[in-house]
Amino acid sequence: MSAPARPRRERRTVDGILLLDKPEGLSSNQVLQRVRRLYGAEKAGHTGSLDPLASGVLPLCFGQATKVAGLLLDADKTYATRVALGRRTATGDREGEVVETAPVPALDRTTIETALAQFRGRTEQVPPMYSALKKGGQALYALARQGVTVERAPRPILITRLALTAFGADWLELEITCSKGTYIRTLGEDIARALGTVGHLATLRRTGFGGALNRYPSHALVTLEARAGDPEALNALLLPVDAALEDLPAMTLDAARAARFRHGQEVAGAAPAGLHVRVYATPNVFLGLGEAARDGSSVRPLRLMSPAAEVAAATSGCSDGNRD
Repeated sequence: MSAPARPRRERRTVDGILLLDKPEGLSSNQVLQRVRRLYGAEKAGHTGSLDPLASGVLPLCFGQATKVAGLLLDADKTYATRVALGRRTATGDREGEVVETAPVPALDRTTIETALAQFRGRTEQVPPMYSALKKGGQALYALARQGVTVERAPRPILITRLALTAFGADWLELEITCSKGTYIRTLGEDIARALGTVGHLATLRRTGFGGALNRYPSHALVTLEARAGDPEALNALLLPVDAALEDLPAMTLDAARAARFRHGQEVAGAAPAGLHVRVYATPNVFLGLGEAARDGSSVRPLRLMSPAAEVAAATSGCSDGNRD
């Protein structure tokens, strides 16, 4: 006799952004699915994935917030990491097999700062084999697990902050703010090489994500699990969709222009030329993301919220699209 079918879980509409403090040991997708089940959310996704080794800020987008997820992917990220020197691993972190060892030269702050200087600013980086990038339709990490190494073209990255916070005889602790597409594992290996040795990441924690979202706290998985079965308590941890856009200029439309904007039409109005703009209707209803014309005379819709999401924004206590 076949096993009885599991009862289908009820899904509900959830709109907003959860700043999760991802624990070590879980992939970004694993933790997303656990949180999605807690919320019973119909639609959810994560932005800026973290390796199982890494912990820290992982924005989860529910419902209408998935429409602004692309902007979050483009945001700069900040990390704290410890680089262990003297051993290189296959994966670039502590979970991989040691594939090379080398003596570590005597280190002092001047020597380390000299090595770090070459990595600040705009540089290029060769992505690691253990990454989700694809070659011929196959993920590089899948090829790497088969013992296959392929040529990877260097990619431009920007490191706006690379600070030495502590060091010992065979380790460095760094704080890094960088552009999207920067692999901290590769950066750690490259820094070790610049110091005349080899290395790998011992720890990695994401401490910041973009600009606007850095104003808000993140929440541990255990905090969410303690609120399981209480939708109101879980919803209280969500940020409104427009919280991710607070660094963008805002524009409020009258009723007639708001109606046209809702229907995907360009509307007249003074706006910062060529920039993305948060667009609201009176009173304080978030309509979506727009793009101003090059002459600043009009705004065209880029991402529109559904009417339900507009109502959610209107009841968030927001007076001008910004929050304390």
